[in-house]
Amino acid sequence: MRFDLTDLLLFRNIAEAGSITRGAERSNLALAAASTRVRQMEESLGAALLVRRRQGVTLTQPGMTFLQHARTLLGQAERLREDMGRYTEGLAGHIRVLSNTNALTEFLPEALSAFLAAHPHVSVDLEERLSGEIVGMIAEGAAEIGIVAGTVDRGALETFPFRRDRFVLVVARDHPLAGGETQIPFAAILDHEFVGLDRSSALQRFLAAKAARAGRPLRLRVQLRSFDGVCRLVECGVGVGVVPETTAQRAKRIMKIAAIPLSDAWAERELFLCVRSYAGLTPLARELVNHLQRN
Repeated sequence: MRFDLTDLLLFRNIAEAGSITRGAERSNLALAAASTRVRQMEESLGAALLVRRRQGVTLTQPGMTFLQHARTLLGQAERLREDMGRYTEGLAGHIRVLSNTNALTEFLPEALSAFLAAHPHVSVDLEERLSGEIVGMIAEGAAEIGIVAGTVDRGALETFPFRRDRFVLVVARDHPLAGGETQIPFAAILDHEFVGLDRSSALQRFLAAKAARAGRPLRLRVQLRSFDGVCRLVECGVGVGVVPETTAQRAKRIMKIAAIPLSDAWAERELFLCVRSYAGLTPLARELVNHLQRN
């Protein structure tokens, strides 16, 4: 039974992407090469690791066990590389961070840029996920650091306060709702057409789930890749949008929009950093946690 780190990284990427094709892309491997590696792993183990379906792949029970060990070995390899970096000038370090949409767009860019400027040989793999997904992935060892909303159960993870924000409804200044409400429940705006983020974004999936619980579809008219883009189209009267209050306050300085706080409890966003074990992090990951709390 012989596996190299490329095999382990490939399998982790396939498992998390739910697809051999996307896992191969994340691993910078051709699809044919990735498929061959997976087949060789299964032959070496004498067990199927994946169930292949038209929509993607799922893990078998042996595959779940293999994934746990792959994550452990990849984490040990990363710690080895980082420790040896003390003696080998220029050796890069790598940290994997999972974040919800709010933190990713509003708070992480400046804080991460300062950290990376101070650590030129460090790379950060940053991925957007739903807060509930992040908690599970951190607990499984899929990443070192997560940033989640305080509304989710963080279980046994170690957590540290990060930032506070809230979601607001943004409308054009001449919209009927502008100036008429001090707060509004999310369910009351579902008759309106929305300008939102791409369907794959964590926030858009979150809002769609909230709309479904209210028994209504989210009527997305336009989808964009940034909150600033959402505000710009809202200003033009295309629809209404839900964005972080920090985004809305910044956009109001240059755009003709109004912001109305959402009255739902989930709209208040206290964000937390979460890790499996602070003591078990690599020195670089611990340094990043400390940096994010300070900046």
